[in-house]
Amino acid sequence: MAGKRCTGSRLRCAASALRRPQRPKVTGDNCAMNALNVAEYIQTLGMQARQASAAMARADAATRNTALRGLARLLRANVQSLQIDNARDIERATAARLAAPLVDRLKLTPKVLETVAQGCEQLAAMPDVIGEITGMKQQPSGIRVGQMRVPIGVFGMIYESRPNVTIEAASLSIKSGNACILRGGSEAIDSNKALARLVQQALAEAGLPTEAVQLVQTTDREAVGQLIAMPQYVDVIIPRGGKGLIERISREAKVPVIKHLDGNCHVYVDDPCDIDMAVRVADNAKTQKYSPCNAIEGLLVARGVANDFLPKIGAVFAAKGVEMRCDEASKALLQSVHGIIKDATEQDWYEEYLAPVISIKVVEGLDAAIAHINHYSSHHTDAILTRDHMHAQRFLREVDSASVMVNTSPRFADGFEFGLGAEIGISTDKFHARGPVGIEGLTSLKWVVLGNGEVRS
Repeated sequence: MAGKRCTGSRLRCAASALRRPQRPKVTGDNCAMNALNVAEYIQTLGMQARQASAAMARADAATRNTALRGLARLLRANVQSLQIDNARDIERATAARLAAPLVDRLKLTPKVLETVAQGCEQLAAMPDVIGEITGMKQQPSGIRVGQMRVPIGVFGMIYESRPNVTIEAASLSIKSGNACILRGGSEAIDSNKALARLVQQALAEAGLPTEAVQLVQTTDREAVGQLIAMPQYVDVIIPRGGKGLIERISREAKVPVIKHLDGNCHVYVDDPCDIDMAVRVADNAKTQKYSPCNAIEGLLVARGVANDFLPKIGAVFAAKGVEMRCDEASKALLQSVHGIIKDATEQDWYEEYLAPVISIKVVEGLDAAIAHINHYSSHHTDAILTRDHMHAQRFLREVDSASVMVNTSPRFADGFEFGLGAEIGISTDKFHARGPVGIEGLTSLKWVVLGNGEVRS
């Protein structure tokens, strides 16, 4: 918003509206706005985003790619200052006794910043899909009919913790020719503000409207209620956070929602399989990082390989302090392991722990594994480790999840790892976008018809 003047009698810059003396100024830690002020502020952001979306849709690919490369450069040049802002968020979160996985998600380490910078560059190097026409077919009437890929327009992103999402959302919005309104969690407000300033600097340097990416500057929760109820300005809402947040958005939103509620992911160790490979992959899938939604929460083991596999993976988990919640058969095979072993309850099969805890169950084979996953999983990401090609093919076809994998870790279920440049989130819905949502998930298709004077008889 900085440096831009809004046009139109009704459209005032949000910053100007917030500077009026009779109304309190909004900062990251000042939620003194009343409901009327919040509503007006969010409406202003919506109007500005709608105007900016038209300019973004007109912008050519080269200009949008220039903004992305500029953003990558700015991220690398500002690592130290970004970490200073990030440290304030981490200090507040620690003092507030935020759960350890949530504090971990807050961290903007040099590695995290380099990853999002690389994501921007990866997006810039990708082909432009906007305006692409596919499926053009000649009809008996003489007309030719096809579909053109176009930007959605404006999306609202509501997310918790992870400030790197600010860059992922902004970069995907720029590449896909959209405008976006970002509302991060109060726990990451300083980090998000600092990142948003760099995004708007990159947009300005490329000659694009800074209002194409706007961060909601108030932590007042009323802002969320307003943002999800503006179909005149916002075309889709994408929540990314805890189950409570996503359930609220899904329940109250008046615009379409792209969502997943949780990440109860599984690895199934099949009979036959490479035991050493299975131990390595299952270990990575659970312990490489505990807090992401694509870390596994459930481990299923075919009875035929359980005697060989379970003591080995159990020793790994025990050494890393992973609590194992087991059915009767797996518990019996893990007795020799000096780790934390407990009886699993029915709820454990549904649970997303986001912590060093895993449920373990011995199953009779492939059919039982597929049935368990389809019943208990959140349909996010599930993997089979097997030497049987037919088992792998059945698993791919029959497991009803957004991402299904063979002989690799579910931790790869990520837009960057899938080559999308970045992801706006993971969708477990079955319409429009499913799995990691990248550029194409932020576009729509419209029919285009080409003729030469034909008329319908």
